[in-house]
Amino acid sequence: MTSISDKKKTAKEIVKRLKKAYGSDIPNYLNYNKKKPYECLFAVMLSAQCTDDRVNKVTKELYKKYTSLKDFANANLKTLEKDIYEVGFYHNKAISLIETAKLLLEKYNGKVPNDFDEMIKLKGVGRKTANVVLGKLYDRSGMAVDTHVNRISNKLFSLNEKDPDKVEKMLEELVEKKDWNLWNTHIIALGRTICKARKEDCENCFLLDVCEYNNKGLKNRIKNEKEKIKKTK
Repeated sequence: MTSISDKKKTAKEIVKRLKKAYGSDIPNYLNYNKKKPYECLFAVMLSAQCTDDRVNKVTKELYKKYTSLKDFANANLKTLEKDIYEVGFYHNKAISLIETAKLLLEKYNGKVPNDFDEMIKLKGVGRKTANVVLGKLYDRSGMAVDTHVNRISNKLFSLNEKDPDKVEKMLEELVEKKDWNLWNTHIIALGRTICKARKEDCENCFLLDVCEYNNKGLKNRIKNEKEKIKKTK
């Protein structure tokens, strides 16, 4: 079993290679008006179980129709559901947008709170959404664990853990805090290009030699080859 100290060294090497492959800057996959921070929050909320491209397509028209928090707070639920239908889970997401807009106006003077504990009090905002939004709006370090990060991090470090909250804590211990935000965006990039859920391209992965999933598979292949040789003798 690989020690924690070894995993931390591996994490540093992975971050180094991720930066080389995808750059040192943290990309922004979702479109929003920086002068309207709530648009960032809402876009991330809508991105749950949905592609960024589809969210951007929906919010392009959504933010033209609803130009303020008051517009969202006063929105008709059925109408808003139709407006965001394409992102999926539109009923729950519409409720979350309306209730969050109301709370932001009533409790936070229309501003998105710069505090994790306050963020997760908002309707439809979990740990992943809170970490992503705080990172984008306030440059706060946060380990956001979505499906890509969960799946690939488990493979890289053999975490053997599916619960995203527990994976978050594990990664916070392994990855340097200054690289938490980058880990999310760059691992997502890896998941979209090489380490795809349906078909991994391990042979062309620049993390192949430091991936515990691959190393475990390699050991199994060597073991099987040895057993085959024994049987032929």
